[in-house]
Amino acid sequence: MRVLVLFDLPVETKQEIRQYTHFRKFLLDDGYIMIQYSIYMRFCRNTVDADKHIARIRQLSPQKGNIRILCVTEKQYENMILIIGEKSPTELMVNEQMTMVIE
Repeated sequence: MRVLVLFDLPVETKQEIRQYTHFRKFLLDDGYIMIQYSIYMRFCRNTVDADKHIARIRQLSPQKGNIRILCVTEKQYENMILIIGEKSPTELMVNEQMTMVIE
């Protein structure tokens, strides 16, 4: 299962920039990788694991902005269509590692 976090946070004041930076750093420290600007992805073994990470985001999210979370199965994630560009090296590495874990 993959947890996708999509967010749009204000960055007009110094406080908002600090909150944005803190939130982004939290995602990276919690094992998420950036697949596009403001779109981060994390592999979770099951829904219990996903719920744990979603609860952390709820707890540490800033007061302003827009944060959305989407949980998808591995099959749904594999069926994602990439029209322009390519997967990042980090995303390719995570996909390769997850394939080894699942097999």
